[in-house]
Amino acid sequence: MQNFLKSIPHKFTAKEEQILQKAFEFGNNAHKGQKRKNGDDYFTHPVGASIILGQIFPDTPTLAATLLHDVPEDTGMSLETIEKEFGKEVARLIDGVTQLGHVRFKSSKDKYYVENLRKLFIATSQDIRVILIKLADRLHNMRTIEFIPPEKQKKVAMETLEMYSPIAGRLGIGAWKDELEDLSFKIVFPKEFEETKKLLEDELKKRNENLKDMQKRLGHTLRTEGIKYLEITGRVKRLYSLYNKLKRYKGDISKIYDIMALRIITKSTADCYAVLGAIHKHFQPVPNRIKDFIATPKPNGYQSIHTTVFDKNGSIMEIQIRTDLMHEEAERGIAAHWFYSEEGKPENSGPMKPSWIAELQAWHEEDTNPDEYLERLKIDFFRDRIFVFTPKGDIKDLPHGATVIDFAFAVHSDLGYHMMGAKINGKMASIYDELSQEDVVEIIKSKKPATISRDWLDAAKTSGARNKIRHYLNEHDKGIIQRVKELKLQDFKIARFFRKK
Repeated sequence: MQNFLKSIPHKFTAKEEQILQKAFEFGNNAHKGQKRKNGDDYFTHPVGASIILGQIFPDTPTLAATLLHDVPEDTGMSLETIEKEFGKEVARLIDGVTQLGHVRFKSSKDKYYVENLRKLFIATSQDIRVILIKLADRLHNMRTIEFIPPEKQKKVAMETLEMYSPIAGRLGIGAWKDELEDLSFKIVFPKEFEETKKLLEDELKKRNENLKDMQKRLGHTLRTEGIKYLEITGRVKRLYSLYNKLKRYKGDISKIYDIMALRIITKSTADCYAVLGAIHKHFQPVPNRIKDFIATPKPNGYQSIHTTVFDKNGSIMEIQIRTDLMHEEAERGIAAHWFYSEEGKPENSGPMKPSWIAELQAWHEEDTNPDEYLERLKIDFFRDRIFVFTPKGDIKDLPHGATVIDFAFAVHSDLGYHMMGAKINGKMASIYDELSQEDVVEIIKSKKPATISRDWLDAAKTSGARNKIRHYLNEHDKGIIQRVKELKLQDFKIARFFRKK
């Protein structure tokens, strides 16, 4: 128990320690005699999952629920007994995790796939702590996956890659997302994993000296300029992320500049911009390679400044600049504020709920068919996101691959229905053009409604735009058919003609 508490970077009160001690002993006794596939006592699993969760979210009821999450399912102890011992909140969290335990994602072709997705997101929308426990549970299982049969390993790893790592990403928990991806990548695509690993190792040998030299030069530059910073560290790109990027560049690793990056951690946002200025004063920046995610954070809350510069050898190096709080948020996501509140408690006592969770809840309440629901998730939830600006500086969050059409409908339905053209970054563009990160888009509006064709439907990527276009086309088609049906023979005066004859 003491080792468990020491493994979590948080100072618990005496009362909180008492609750965790009780949960620890209760869970240990309930699982007594049970073993894992590797021969360890079964209780090592809930303890391991709790320690993983405690690194980012040291909330006592949630940790108690994690320690006990397998008790109702795997022992003779009922949920009612747990509720009596630990209260409704802990019991409700365990019940949510138990329900998620029944959800299986065998394949997107499986007839229960979409319904299982619905169950997952309903649980997430009701209390996000349920999915945090499930993610910690999955990460611990992935770390010890070698002890289960190979065929089952592949199923679990594929499910993790397709479902759980993207959820960790949307919650902004970068550390979990990266590890889940790499652990799954090794099992699902072993050949590609080894090839990517070898490629990365060879590249690191070439670039390692450059990284160390650049690290020293940056430190010297910032000290010379009198700019305060906490640390400069190196970061190597994760294997699965590199694998996906290599596919985009047709395997040409020389075109990937962020294989190794330097990360500068500061105390304040002002220091971040001062660091950026100093870097650009002393090192030649690569044109069009500056990304300011502090001014415009990513949808999952990620904040940082990314710039790319030439080093003294003419090589290209990415540098990331962020505050210590931004760094914690990048690693811990939605739960990072726990480490920065005065009393170790969230500022808001209500359940944490990002905007996309509310959107998922709204989807569930709509009467959508399974295919449409899955299409929405694939486009609006699992894809990478970009942000695009209106001329007034408002930000629209869109999936990667979105077009001008998606942007127009995201601003306002009326703008989409009256769109006749667009400007991207001040230049005339087609409404079918794909948008890029940080584009400024101006929609040229017509006084009369636009003539919307099925080409619009093919070009639109977001479910919102596609639904509005479908609605227009259905209404338009229905209007024509209805008018034909309502036409009467005498309107053409044909009957009268035949009568006269």
